[in-house]
Amino acid sequence: MSAGFQRARRPEQIEARRRVILAVARELLAERPVAEISLRELSCRVGLAKSNVLRYFDSREAIFLEVLDSAWTAWLDDLAEALGEPGPAEPGFAREERIAGTIAATLAGQPVLCELLSSMAPVLERNIPVEFARSFTRRAAANTERLGELVRVRVPELPAEAARHFAHGVVVLVSGSWPAAHPAAAVAAAGPAEPPAFGLAEGLTNLLAGLLARQG
Repeated sequence: MSAGFQRARRPEQIEARRRVILAVARELLAERPVAEISLRELSCRVGLAKSNVLRYFDSREAIFLEVLDSAWTAWLDDLAEALGEPGPAEPGFAREERIAGTIAATLAGQPVLCELLSSMAPVLERNIPVEFARSFTRRAAANTERLGELVRVRVPELPAEAARHFAHGVVVLVSGSWPAAHPAAAVAAAGPAEPPAFGLAEGLTNLLAGLLARQG
């Protein structure tokens, strides 16, 4: 921490300090997985003591969950544009394959989002206070609901509940497939012991097509 540090007191000062901390967290995530980033390292990069960083966020995990929320909402904005306007019916499951492929392709361009989604339940939600958990859970539910609605608008035969199930499935598939696609160095060096798991686009296509077929 620099000798000239002064605690932010006004709301705009507090918000500015929070933005700096979140920006540094994003920079570190571009360099290494969240599990390898300590609060000490983040604090040093920001130029504050750990205790001062914790004046603005409840914990290290809360910082990265805030980054996750902003990355999630930004991706949904991009996805809405990438999906385009709803189109006419297509033969077979071509429509579902295209939608699932678009979701997978846009997620592939968001490594920070995928990294944080895969760490959300097993790591990041383990060290946050109840009030923050309530706030984040509401925002995560809203993001999931929006994803389901983006799909349902383009697949109107899909009931709202099924669209919601698909949106939850996207999170689950990303959470499992991202670590598998980015193994630890020793595992990667050892080579695959089994055939690689199915790709995200294939898994999402099967999920969406299956949910739609069950409505018949």
